[in-house]
Amino acid sequence: TSVFRVVTFNFALTQGKYKGSSFCLLGRNPIFTNPRELAIVGGTGAFRFSRGYAILKTYYMDMQTGASTIVEYDVYIRHY
Repeated sequence: TSVFRVVTFNFALTQGKYKGSSFCLLGRNPIFTNPRELAIVGGTGAFRFSRGYAILKTYYMDMQTGASTIVEYDVYIRHY
């Protein structure tokens, strides 16, 4: 059986060239599949109208409590 959730993430950048901008990930997140992919569906500031994808890979998940999880995000984004 597959466990998944539909998720949205908003990443706000707080330093550097893109400070004050953000982008949003959206999609089905099958948590036991490595790697998996989520879509970039837009953003604000420098990332307005952006598109792309993120590859997620889970390195650790506390199966007892679910309180701790380590996930790597490789983000590929096109912005104008």
